[in-house]
Amino acid sequence: MKCSVAVHCLIFMNEAGSDDRVTSTLLAESTGCNPASIRALFAALKKAGIIDVQRGNVGAHLIQDPKDVTLLDIQNAVEPDGLATMIGVHQYKGQSCPVAQNIHATLGPSYEKIEHATAEAMHSITLADIIDDYHVQLNGDPTRRQ
Repeated sequence: MKCSVAVHCLIFMNEAGSDDRVTSTLLAESTGCNPASIRALFAALKKAGIIDVQRGNVGAHLIQDPKDVTLLDIQNAVEPDGLATMIGVHQYKGQSCPVAQNIHATLGPSYEKIEHATAEAMHSITLADIIDDYHVQLNGDPTRRQ
């Protein structure tokens, strides 16, 4: 969920432009998340070089062109282990069952393929693509800015 909230925030920043203040309080209201959670996302996105954040009521804004930011960049910024934990294997505690003893190693190669395919797909989608999709949802015009 951190990735979707981060994308929400980035779309909001893009639509606000560089002149409007986009604060954690404002984004908390928009996303329904706690302002502290938004500030944590801000810190991760700033560390990744996607946004700049000014302390106080100044707010945050995009510093990278949305065409240069991929969905994978956003995911890796806010959830570095997110892809590896998207699907997982249940825990077991010393069962004598041979399936239980080998399920992690058995599923590992298949799950690695899924993780790799997901990473490739996320790398092919840019923030600009998502913003275009947002504009289409608004009114069918991908060039419209609010």
